[in-house]
Amino acid sequence: MKFLLNILWLILSGLWLAIGYVVAGLICCILIITIPFGIASFRIAGYALWPFGRTTVERHDAGAGSAIANVIWIVFAGWWLALGHIVTGLALCVTIIGIPFGIANFKMIPISLLPLGRDIVPTDRAFTAR
Repeated sequence: MKFLLNILWLILSGLWLAIGYVVAGLICCILIITIPFGIASFRIAGYALWPFGRTTVERHDAGAGSAIANVIWIVFAGWWLALGHIVTGLALCVTIIGIPFGIANFKMIPISLLPLGRDIVPTDRAFTAR
């Protein structure tokens, strides 16, 4: 079932959201000092392409640097990526078939706002990764 949901997700919204994350990652990599943000953006782009069967967990070894970097991320990239998830999620929730995909978009908003200090893991390992 996860495979079918991921294929439909890819067609309906995943490709466009992943492109947004890749563009943000490329911009961050051009500005040499923001390469960690670019790496985080590329990691989330993979999650945006294939989200069902995976989840995010907080890394306990992330420190104050991640918190400061997340604030910078929100200001420069996170808000418009989260806005993309909101718009796409609302558009998908218009139809009954799209509701699970809209909910998946809403679940991606926290990682689009605060990507640093989080890992993307399979759902069956979510509790062991903490």
